Amino acid sequence: MKKYNFIRPIMLIVVALLTKSLVTNLCMLLGMEAESAKSVGFGAMVIAALVVFSRNRRSPK
Repeated sequence: MKKYNFIRPIMLIVVALLTKSLVTNLCMLLGMEAESAKSVGFGAMVIAALVVFSRNRRSPK
């Protein structure tokens, strides 16, 4: 386990949770119901996590 980077998984979790909360709050401000806003927030969280994960998997050149 040499050269294991602890920042990458922490960054993935932080980005996913921040995206979920921001999208949920934005949807609720725009008048969406709470359950629908949570569903949209969860979808945005999954997409953000996949983007961050795919960017972290690329090896630096």
